[in-house]
Amino acid sequence: MLNSKVYDVLKWVAIIVLPALATLVTVVFRVWNIPYGAEIAQTVTAIATFLGAILCISNATYKTKTEEDSENG
Repeated sequence: MLNSKVYDVLKWVAIIVLPALATLVTVVFRVWNIPYGAEIAQTVTAIATFLGAILCISNATYKTKTEEDSENG
């Protein structure tokens, strides 16, 4: 289980940093004719999607456990 600080950082990376990086790679690599820009951007996007899904599952599991704990007193 992730502590809240780690969760917040990973969430920020998944939602802000990785999509911005994918956009940057797509544009800069095309402008400078650097090969494999699309492939790198797609890989970064896949990582961001995977991380977002894992964090969503982790958050749902945490909320369910918290609700069960509060119901059991």
